Amino acid sequence: MPMNDNIIIFEDEAICVIDKPYVVIVNNANTVRSETVQSWFQKKLENRNWKLESEFAQKGGIVHRLDKDTSGVMVLAKTEEAYEKLKLQFLERTTKKTYWALVHGKMSESSGIISAPIDRHPKDSRKFAVSTNLSRTAITEWKVIREFTIFNLQFSLLELSPHTGRTHQLRVHMQHLHHPIVSDPIYGWQKSLSEDLKFCPRLFLHAKSLTFIHPISNQEVIYTSDFPENLQSMLH
Repeated sequence: MPMNDNIIIFEDEAICVIDKPYVVIVNNANTVRSETVQSWFQKKLENRNWKLESEFAQKGGIVHRLDKDTSGVMVLAKTEEAYEKLKLQFLERTTKKTYWALVHGKMSESSGIISAPIDRHPKDSRKFAVSTNLSRTAITEWKVIREFTIFNLQFSLLELSPHTGRTHQLRVHMQHLHHPIVSDPIYGWQKSLSEDLKFCPRLFLHAKSLTFIHPISNQEVIYTSDFPENLQSMLH
């Protein structure tokens, strides 16, 4: 999906909140040829005066990330002051993020918390896994929204709230609970992936809401993103 101003949820002089499309990569890289969130946003900022050696300039206003395969709400910084204030909130974990995910199976409880460290997979550099490295703390809170039966198989729609920000955290934790996210090409059950893709052609993980303190007004704000059409139609 091409990036354009239709993805903007809110914008003022300090921040730009967007609804990141599925399959769009966030950060620029030498191996990435397609448009990224960063390259799109840099065009919006190209006429501004900034210190080219600053972290804000190097990151292009990108304060946090979403996986390529995850859609949903993100906040971008338009000024160095906004960047530093938002970055601090993410580092101190004072932001609140919620995601919606469709997972395999029926959860044993209506809600719960998983606390399991996550580190890079010892055998596959593409992946991450639950680890014994206690310094890599990872905590995810989950709550059942609805339960479904599809093709005589049980699925649960969950609200996931990460208390930490490890790479692939939600996907790894759901796999560890034996409830992998539907159509996850990396952490899903390989025996069921082909069946998942028949009714859900993308990872069913969406960043639903983001709460933080606005860097200028110092007021708490919350921005939300509706399910994209491909996930809405799948549920219906």
